[in-house]
Amino acid sequence: MMNSAFYDEMTQATGEPRPHYREYCKWLKETAAERLARKQAEADLTFRRLGITFAVYGEEAGTERLIPFDLLPRIIPAQEWKALAEGLRQRVRALNLFIHDIYHNQDILKAGLIPPEQILKNAQYRPEMQGVDVPEGIYTHIAGVDVVRAGAGEFFVLEDNLRVPSGVSYMLEDRKMMMRLFPELFARHKIAPVEHYPDMLLDNLRSCAPKGVSDPTVVVMTPGSYNSAYFEHAFLAQQMGVELVEGRDLFVRDDAVYMRTTQGPQRVDVIYRRIDDDFLDPLAFRQDSMLGVPGLLSVYRAGRVTLANAIGAGVADDKSIYPYVPEMIRFYLGEEPLLNNVPTWMCRKPDDLAYVLDHLPELVVKETHGAGGYGMLVGPAASKDEIARFRELLIAHPTQYIAQPTLALSTCPIFVESGIAPRHIDLRPFVLSGKEIKMVPGGLTRVALREGSLVVNSSQGGGTKDTWVLEE
Repeated sequence: MMNSAFYDEMTQATGEPRPHYREYCKWLKETAAERLARKQAEADLTFRRLGITFAVYGEEAGTERLIPFDLLPRIIPAQEWKALAEGLRQRVRALNLFIHDIYHNQDILKAGLIPPEQILKNAQYRPEMQGVDVPEGIYTHIAGVDVVRAGAGEFFVLEDNLRVPSGVSYMLEDRKMMMRLFPELFARHKIAPVEHYPDMLLDNLRSCAPKGVSDPTVVVMTPGSYNSAYFEHAFLAQQMGVELVEGRDLFVRDDAVYMRTTQGPQRVDVIYRRIDDDFLDPLAFRQDSMLGVPGLLSVYRAGRVTLANAIGAGVADDKSIYPYVPEMIRFYLGEEPLLNNVPTWMCRKPDDLAYVLDHLPELVVKETHGAGGYGMLVGPAASKDEIARFRELLIAHPTQYIAQPTLALSTCPIFVESGIAPRHIDLRPFVLSGKEIKMVPGGLTRVALREGSLVVNSSQGGGTKDTWVLEE
């Protein structure tokens, strides 16, 4: 799994295209590099015109960066997707049961499978949710599960994003762009559609409305236009045909949530919130939050409004909880995990910490609460100074870190100035949980644009490409 040879998504070791790429490779050989370059420029211009940008924190105020888009699709055969989707459904089902359990009977803690302090002292654990029943028992209505292929081609789950996973708008826009640029490719391949995702999302949200509500009003709640993913918030609201609101547009009255409209107050039943727990309700969480709705938690606890995703779901996507997910699957479902985790050392364990400190130059070290590729060390790519700094951090705060082997992530060709070159990729499928667990085929393929880089996050200079799941 960890060998230095990378699995090439397009080409076999013999140099021949993989069977599901044959038709595409034939087309690629027939297509002049000048045409590809023209199409790439056209895509960049269109994305900039549409405002499909990503605000980057830590840079000058107002800095917005175009998320680079690559023309060469990542193709997944039907049977491979079927197996991957089955594994994702199993994983998300277990995670939902786990979140329900830790806010109710805590059976998994009583069974001794997870140390109680790992949960109860976790910054993402919300005691306010204890004993609260949510519609359909769903806590993670939208999960973005990051999957990588390593070694000989096996899929591994890298992390579970269960709070406010982003990136689905880029999946949809990448597909639209490819259909516009290369319609002939869609005539030559049977590619599973993804454009119905907003309809599927809306159906999913409506299916989790509070009891007794037959025609629920759904809104998307954004922190505002300065948020890095604001484009996506506005895009999804527009695509679903629902209102995009900020906290100041909502208020609580008579144990219900209302939206201010030009026709007067309108009752809101389901809030797809893109705001972290801390900022949702200044009466319950951060008092200085200007983004939330005073009193929202009390309405939520009374079962009079649905929040997607649920408050307190973040405890299950903390990197310190990730190593226990295979055990959750066995415990709640009585099944063996269909998708493997990446082997993980928990630095809070003395033996694991000792191993990590001895092997820092060859490991990836991550903050348990970190996200977006920040707060991590990629040992093989790090300088001696960076390794020395992380050594000090690990010794001072071992509970805040996990470590994993440096995966030989699969590569997929991208279009660069000098031609076509391999780059490392991952995949984020979006799993929707309601009365059923559904997903559109594929997801967002993120690509590390820098040669040799293993970091695919947009905030770290990564790009995206269209993901094709073949229908046969």
